[in-house]
Amino acid sequence: MSFESTHDVVVVGGGGSGLAAAIEARALDRDVVLLEKNAQLGGSTAWSVGSVTASGTPHQVRKGIVDSPAEHWRDMAGFNGDLDARDNPALRRVLADAMPETFRWLLKHGVRFYGPMPEPPHSKPRMHNVLPNSLSFITNLAKAARRAGVTIVCGARATALVVEHGRVVAIDCETADGARRFRARGGIVLATGDFTSDPELKAQFMGPQEAKIDGVNVTATGDGQKLALPLGARIVNGDLALGPELRFVPPQRRNILLSLPPWRVLANLMAWSLDHMPSALLRPFVMSFVTTALAPSPDLFAEGAILINKLGQRFTDELDRPAYALPDQPDKVGYILLDSRMAALFSGWPHFISTAPGVAYAYVDDYRRNRADIFNAGATLDGLASKLAMPAAALAETLRAHNAGAGNRPKLGDGPYVALGPLRAVFVHAEGGLAVDHEHRVLDADDKPIAGLYAAGSTGQGGLLLKGHGHHLGWAFASGRRAGRNAAEFVTSPHPSQAT
Repeated sequence: MSFESTHDVVVVGGGGSGLAAAIEARALDRDVVLLEKNAQLGGSTAWSVGSVTASGTPHQVRKGIVDSPAEHWRDMAGFNGDLDARDNPALRRVLADAMPETFRWLLKHGVRFYGPMPEPPHSKPRMHNVLPNSLSFITNLAKAARRAGVTIVCGARATALVVEHGRVVAIDCETADGARRFRARGGIVLATGDFTSDPELKAQFMGPQEAKIDGVNVTATGDGQKLALPLGARIVNGDLALGPELRFVPPQRRNILLSLPPWRVLANLMAWSLDHMPSALLRPFVMSFVTTALAPSPDLFAEGAILINKLGQRFTDELDRPAYALPDQPDKVGYILLDSRMAALFSGWPHFISTAPGVAYAYVDDYRRNRADIFNAGATLDGLASKLAMPAAALAETLRAHNAGAGNRPKLGDGPYVALGPLRAVFVHAEGGLAVDHEHRVLDADDKPIAGLYAAGSTGQGGLLLKGHGHHLGWAFASGRRAGRNAAEFVTSPHPSQAT
């Protein structure tokens, strides 16, 4: 090993859970290093919508909402449905109990929220949306980590865990300066996210078709899981994920909302505006987000829209998991085709193209104004085909064949026609995390802790089901903080800065 350094705690992953772990370990006066394989911090937290669901928040108190972790714990089970037997109720209790204080911890570090918003089956409004965008988490927590003295090393890709005398004591990394080994006197915290963009793990736990489908975060490649598996760790609920679902391709330029700097004064102004400004003035601003980051409603297909590929061909039953078919199409993309009736139908409530729960709904005209890159219209099929560089004859035959075999489903009528796309199939996040105990220690096949190894966030989800908005981020911060503290508390000998 060309270079080796020793620390009290080593955190692997620079997203929300990793930053939370590093900050909390440093709060115990430990020597902490955080390793991130990418050139900058962020992880899946930076890609998220930014909701955090919690009880007992100052925002609830201001609105007179009386809530408790016990109620939150109970209501989370309402999301599980037939999967309830696969949940980890003990870790669900850890999450619910930790969230009131974790939410205040985020506020203390400068993160600002709007809410709370209702989301059934939650019995009370608990969903809080970050302001101005999800980069606020990373910006504010990174500042806190650096200010506290955490050493942050980007461009460090972890390759293997090192075990000595039955304990994980170090991690090997590839860096721009060559191979490096980072030793930990206390513990190593794996906070590298999920495996939505790793074909190998998706093929193993989900299936061959799922392996073809990309993740929203292209760098979420299950690094932590793959590091721990050779040591006897195991993945729980590896077959479960949010997705695959259809998503419009992102714009070449970030929209206004996602480009706003995460300044505290700006977030406070936005919170005031959302409470006091007329919705008509706020709508164009909010639409810049709702038409960018979210999935098209399945109601489009139930009402008669069809999905076509770049060749103008309909290739699947839109009501039967269309996202699974899209990766086999040219360039893995498709388009949603609407006739004039459907375009009019999806121009007002209750028929929306996309929505951010508790925030806003987007309709056809919102996409016309905000996403010209994915909105095409034509008075005739030929005109639309020309705009999409699609074979006109193939598109006409697609329409004829669909109407001939539509049965009880709505047929496509006259123009003008609208095509929304390209869109792709993506996994938003995977539930397959390492088995952990309530102290976030990674467990082996016999449910015994692997000494020196901890996992947080999606890497250490441990079978916990996190359906509903705001629970994945909540778990990232809550479990990260706890795992960082637990890894730090193992350190008994003073590090050099503490020695006298």
